[in-house]
Amino acid sequence: MKNIAFLALLGLTLANCGGDKKEAAAEDTKTEKPGDKPTKAGQTSGEAKEKQATLATLSPAEQQTAGIRLGPVEDRVLSGVLKVNGTLDAPPENAVAVSSLLGGIIERTTLQQGARVRAGQVLATIRNPEYVQLQQDYLETSSRLEYARANYARQEELYKQEVAPQKNFQQARADYRALQAQVAAQAARLRLAGLPIGGAMATTAPVKAPRGGYLKTVNASAGQSVTPTDVLFEIVDPTHLDVVLTVFEKDVPKVRNGQTVRYTLANDSVGAGHRAKVYLIGRAVSEDRTVRVYAHLTHEDPSRLPGTYVRAVVETNSASVPALPDQAVVQFGGRPYIFLVDDNPAPKGETGYRMVPVVTGVSESGYTQVTLPAGTATTKVVVGGAYSLLAKLKNAEEEE
Repeated sequence: MKNIAFLALLGLTLANCGGDKKEAAAEDTKTEKPGDKPTKAGQTSGEAKEKQATLATLSPAEQQTAGIRLGPVEDRVLSGVLKVNGTLDAPPENAVAVSSLLGGIIERTTLQQGARVRAGQVLATIRNPEYVQLQQDYLETSSRLEYARANYARQEELYKQEVAPQKNFQQARADYRALQAQVAAQAARLRLAGLPIGGAMATTAPVKAPRGGYLKTVNASAGQSVTPTDVLFEIVDPTHLDVVLTVFEKDVPKVRNGQTVRYTLANDSVGAGHRAKVYLIGRAVSEDRTVRVYAHLTHEDPSRLPGTYVRAVVETNSASVPALPDQAVVQFGGRPYIFLVDDNPAPKGETGYRMVPVVTGVSESGYTQVTLPAGTATTKVVVGGAYSLLAKLKNAEEEE
């Protein structure tokens, strides 16, 4: 009986164990079949969340507040450049120093620094007693010339008639030609001094502008005594200016004629730039161990002033790379990103901006080299307000 009871108990135990295994297997089977879908659904949800974390949608008002600006990827030379400083200056033919030929006392001047003058305009009036002596000498010599001309004609006639000796004719001709030269020289001197040639005596002479432009300096005032070596006015014609760069002597071998110079002025906005071409490299090293390099402006602007300070880079390498302004590249999670206008439909009146990873390279002069993923559009890049878009994405993630 004991054996029968033990066998019966063992059979029930085995039966229960088998049932548990089947139920466990059934539960496992039941869990695995629907489990595949939640896993895939979970992945799809994660991908959607990831996509949602890279897309920011802004209304027109939000775009204006964020300062969103769009621009293309530009080709710029960011490697192989030389950073230098310099000024805008007029070439020698566009800058004139004005002096008085004989000096004297300044009687009148009404011009001030910065005034616009035209060629031939009277800048000042100068009084000098020597002016009277110059005119007197001219008139006296002119009178002697008249007598010498008549004597020359008379001696020539007598010589032809063989009445007077040849030496008298030759002497009369020499005197006449000598006086001709004196009168011509005195007339030229009067003309240079601005005095009338013949006629009434003048005690004052005008100082005229040899060319048009702006008065850079004015060193004249009424009653001032000046000499021929004193510079009374400096005139600059700003219609053509050069960029004069200061290059350290160790960097001079890198500079060559024809290289492009990119320069900016103090009042230029971010990203603005101007260009010039190197045409002359100085051959003398100054006391501060620098050499002057001259470059012609690509586009002239009469509103620019001589002496304006510029920051410039000389492109010593002609290779260009795709680049964006530094403010267009943001850092997120230790990686660089940019924002592009999203082409997918957005709610009415709103615009979507998608964050795209990029590979950055050289950064220089406010621009950074970028390499975009293949097939990425390069014309609608956010170049202003990128960090505002990044902040909006971070806030959206925190809210989730």
